[in-house]
Amino acid sequence: MPATQPRFLVEAIEDAIEASGHSALPISLERQHPRKFIVSSPDGNQILLWVYAWTLTHGGRPSLPREYRIQMTSVASPLNLNPQGPTILIGYEPSLKLFAGFDLKRHSTFTTGSPSVQIDIDVLHTALQHGLAFGRKANDEVAIGIRPDQFMDYVHTANELHACGRKVNTFRLLSKASALAPISEQELEALPTQRKRIIQTVTRLSRKANFHQQVLAAYGNRCAVTRMQLRLVEAAHILPVGAPGSADDVRNGIALSPTYHRAYDTGLIYLDENHAMRVNPEKESGLLQLRLEGGLAEFKATLGKIHLPPDQRQHPDLKFIRKANRYRQIARD
Repeated sequence: MPATQPRFLVEAIEDAIEASGHSALPISLERQHPRKFIVSSPDGNQILLWVYAWTLTHGGRPSLPREYRIQMTSVASPLNLNPQGPTILIGYEPSLKLFAGFDLKRHSTFTTGSPSVQIDIDVLHTALQHGLAFGRKANDEVAIGIRPDQFMDYVHTANELHACGRKVNTFRLLSKASALAPISEQELEALPTQRKRIIQTVTRLSRKANFHQQVLAAYGNRCAVTRMQLRLVEAAHILPVGAPGSADDVRNGIALSPTYHRAYDTGLIYLDENHAMRVNPEKESGLLQLRLEGGLAEFKATLGKIHLPPDQRQHPDLKFIRKANRYRQIARD
């Protein structure tokens, strides 16, 4: 497979950052190593991210037909590391549109030439389903398959994932966590605190990613209120995370563009039992008292019966709607 052109490689990284719910601003040349991005999170925080990235190509060894690799060309040892934020080492497989994450600590120093780093392509196929997937080599090195919607999850946990995965038992539990397979309390208690925490983190991130994927797919990547797409749609919990009875269930989800997601989470709007989005009278009154009602009439005009998934089995469950409105103390008319 030929190398991906630098422009398309940078665009693939940008797309993955956006698929992770963040925004990216490239601040380096397309051919420069590392590629540098200012990444903004949904809550407005920013980080400087450095990315060493090459195309994944077949390893070329007949005895290892599933082996793919990156060749670290046009860089010198040791790799420069970001003093202000994370640095990652990745490969990109353009036909699958997936990434491979490699252990930067192992590969930041290398001999001259074109050093290569390998991953089994089956790890990427598993990541397509689970979001994150783990492959362990004979030398205990861990390579990680990354679906674009979990790209920033990987960025924030890369060092711990590669370090913890070297332990056979932790590697096994990481694979179970990403697949959302049951993990017993006994299995967790047998781990040191740091490794237990990373297993719990991967489980949480996998549940979040799975919920996000299911909800956006159910709604056709469209806001349930406006039907807008534009890659600006988020998966919102009807009954919030942390509320008694909340679940990462597509029937407890609704696809909303960011403004409506925030309005819903703050209680300005709510979903009634007829699947209509309405303004919360108490919040409306508060805005009027504070003289912050600018644009309210236009905002209210967009509300009403939401656009539901074609599959009735994926419609918001009345159980979650009722619990959510009680939890937010929204009075029924």
